[in-house]
Amino acid sequence: MNNTPEIEAVIFDCDGTLVDSETLSLAVLVEFVAEFGLDIPHEEALQEFAGNELSVVFRIIEERLERSLPEDFMESFRERQIAVLHQELQAIDGAHDLLASISLPFCVASNAPLNKIAVCLQTTGLDQHFTSDRIFSAYEIEVWKPEPDLFLRAARDIGVAPENCAVVEDSSFGINAGLAAGMQVFAYSPHQPVSTERLNVHPIQHLHELKPFFTPSQGTT
Repeated sequence: MNNTPEIEAVIFDCDGTLVDSETLSLAVLVEFVAEFGLDIPHEEALQEFAGNELSVVFRIIEERLERSLPEDFMESFRERQIAVLHQELQAIDGAHDLLASISLPFCVASNAPLNKIAVCLQTTGLDQHFTSDRIFSAYEIEVWKPEPDLFLRAARDIGVAPENCAVVEDSSFGINAGLAAGMQVFAYSPHQPVSTERLNVHPIQHLHELKPFFTPSQGTT
């Protein structure tokens, strides 16, 4: 990432980036929609739905079912999801160590509602690294990734220009939102390298790879 602006703040996605929630949540969703007669392979759900706005995911499911989901489907799904997260959720390997070591301002900006973000951070103990004014939800502004609005809101509240912000994301929706916001994007993909030659996208496979970038004395030049 040579010849890029110095990184002065870091914006983290939550699900799949700081906490290993995507697999758990999608397993709940796949099991739930199967009760309505729709079988979705887990890998397909992970590829198509991870990081996407939930209302969009539900519309896709309804199109496949060719009928509407029950009015209480969202509420029922959230109840099942939160119960599983409380029981099984783990932090991504290296998340605690990375957050404890960062000397730059940082925050969370997620497509999830605030109560789910809180459950994820509290269950894994990552909440110790964040104050309430450093947690941003797309539900607060009703604009979701891949639109850049959430990241721009976070940058504005932190007081750092977008080009001086780094975004850490695991989904294509978040990566595209970061690029649209004019930020430097670190694409986290633990199982295989991200295949991209796009400007301002830096692939990583472990969170510890971020440490050299997120200290003022070793910032990018």
